[in-house]
Amino acid sequence: MEEKLIKSDELALSENLVAINRVAKVLKGGKRISFQALTVTGDNQGHVGVGLGKANEVPTAIAKSGVNARRNVTKVELKGNTIPHEVRAKYGASRILLKPAVPGTGIIACSTVSAVVEAAGVKDVLTKASGSTNPINLTRATLLALKMLRDPQKEIAKRKKSGVEEVVDGSEN
Repeated sequence: MEEKLIKSDELALSENLVAINRVAKVLKGGKRISFQALTVTGDNQGHVGVGLGKANEVPTAIAKSGVNARRNVTKVELKGNTIPHEVRAKYGASRILLKPAVPGTGIIACSTVSAVVEAAGVKDVLTKASGSTNPINLTRATLLALKMLRDPQKEIAKRKKSGVEEVVDGSEN
């Protein structure tokens, strides 16, 4: 699978904070508290990125996660307001299923998955998250699923161009 990183300074990206975690590290003198922020960024036209930032203060963690999200923007394949085909992905213990939906359905998803597909520009999709619902793993599984999307017409043309002919009617005379 080829990586399609995009230069984010040319896009009008909007950021959405998905989760903030308070992390405590226990040391000899007591607990050291830090924060972890998860941000999704996208332009609602097929570009989306996910970023994670860690710092001792919440605003700094949010800023770092936004920078990481803008650095990791990728292009996803869309078909109108939905996705071209059904796709499944797994990241860690999180599994995600994305199915195309008819216009007017909306986004049927949990808040974590919803943030990622909204940022990508998907308006109608059915999803099912199973396994772990950890926000970090779930956003990464959703992003992985969106990266796996391909346009069926482009794939058929690419396969025909490479010399792989498919037998359609079953007879080879």
